[in-house]
Amino acid sequence: MLGAAIVTTTGNREAFIENYKGILEYTTESIVLQGKNCKICFEGKNLSIDYYTNEDMKISGMIDAVRYF
Repeated sequence: MLGAAIVTTTGNREAFIENYKGILEYTTESIVLQGKNCKICFEGKNLSIDYYTNEDMKISGMIDAVRYF
C-alpha cells in the first residue's frame, strides 16, 4: 500500500521503521508510532530511538512485541 509504514526487524534487538507519521509515546518500555492507517507499538525493555528523520528511524533494545492497532 502506497505510503504505509514499513517495519523491518533484526532479531529482537533492532527495528527499522520507514514512512511513519510521528512519535506518540516514548518510554524505555513502550514506543508508539503513528502510521498512515494505524498505530504501531513496540514493547520491551531498555528501548531507545537511536536516530530518526522525517522518513525513517531505528529502535533498539530488547523488543518483546510489535502490535498494530
